[in-house]
Amino acid sequence: MAKSKKETSASEDPVALGQAFLQQFEDAGLGPMRWMGTAWFEAMADMNSEVVNFVSERIKEDVKTQHELLHCKSAEELQKAQLAFLEKAYQQYTDETGKLVKMSLDMLPTAKAGTKGTPI
Repeated sequence: MAKSKKETSASEDPVALGQAFLQQFEDAGLGPMRWMGTAWFEAMADMNSEVVNFVSERIKEDVKTQHELLHCKSAEELQKAQLAFLEKAYQQYTDETGKLVKMSLDMLPTAKAGTKGTPI
């Protein structure tokens, strides 16, 4: 008797695809990735969110500066607007680099705390 339900191939099953992906990592010599646990993935998501927010803020600053530059009436105003832009950008990039470095350093202890064990 023929089956009434169509069998799902491995390429259509997201769980099977995920397992195959992780198996390829393990086969490539990267070892089991289960040790990372959910805490590591949450920390990575937080870092990605931080980067996206930073880029968004920088784009707002770029647009604001472009508006200021278009409304400058003298070379002195133009120079002041450019200098203010560069100073703010420098400060924002410096602050953001510090945040990301701290988040990176805090990530591994967080990942270890959220797992039962780590590989040697």
